[in-house]
Amino acid sequence: MDNYVKLEKVGEGTYGKVYKAREKNSGRLVALKKTRLEMEEEGVPSTALREVSLLQMLSQSIYVVRLLCVEHVDKKGKPMLYLVFEFLDTDLKKYIDLFGRGNTGRPIPPKIIQSFMYQLCKGVAHCHSHGVMHRDLKPQNLLVDKEKGILKIADLGLGRAFTVPLKSYTHEIVTLWYRAPEVLLGATHYSIPVDIWSVGCIFAELSRKVPLFPGDSELQQLLHIFRHEKKLLGTPNDEIWPGVSKLRDWHEFPQWKPQNISRAVPDLDPKGVDLLTKMLQYDPSKRISAKAAMQHPYFENLDKSQF
Repeated sequence: MDNYVKLEKVGEGTYGKVYKAREKNSGRLVALKKTRLEMEEEGVPSTALREVSLLQMLSQSIYVVRLLCVEHVDKKGKPMLYLVFEFLDTDLKKYIDLFGRGNTGRPIPPKIIQSFMYQLCKGVAHCHSHGVMHRDLKPQNLLVDKEKGILKIADLGLGRAFTVPLKSYTHEIVTLWYRAPEVLLGATHYSIPVDIWSVGCIFAELSRKVPLFPGDSELQQLLHIFRHEKKLLGTPNDEIWPGVSKLRDWHEFPQWKPQNISRAVPDLDPKGVDLLTKMLQYDPSKRISAKAAMQHPYFENLDKSQF
């Protein structure tokens, strides 16, 4: 680690501290992610090695934050892994804040929303094609290179190897705003459509500049989805979502009727509203895939050669 100069702590990830640092030899900025490891007799756990090699493979896409290398350090006999990532100074939450939240400030230009959404779908499609779901896509986990206009997925898939979330000292509440309804309802078997739901929530937020479903508990979160201030998606039932009433946390909820989603995103054009509707389907099997989303008419006038 002598090759790096720590500049400042930039965050407290779920799995440890994150530092901005400079690589002495090259002078480039990097993000150092410190992870505690539960060591086994044989050394680094195989799960951690698998996750890291998966991360290296996935980060070959420019729409995934690049893992540059991994440093193994023994600190007072305690093993530490430092994951060294490329450094980006802005995340999508901060980027949206630059425009002023809600009706204040100025709208994010539709061309930027379109470009970011295409890149997000491309990054998510890349992960899904390798059988990896993110499970926690949210604006804070999407990093933005403002100069180049590139959006990259971060905080990918360390969920299985580094299973000691250090929540005790991260005072940030795990946000539920982007969580798919099947997860909120306690489904034990869920798959890659959970990420598409999150992508839909992020899409709506780029247009509105405020979160679509800002619940502060799992029940509250579900009620936000069923009965938004504009009574958005309505209460699901077995007809539109077969098996929903069998999910662990299903209750007999009041019956709210679905409303036209365009009321929640008045600035989004009809093609954008159509894509959003396909992402926010209750039944996970009916949700559009990331790959299919890239072919959606919403992106037809986008110059795709730049990607």
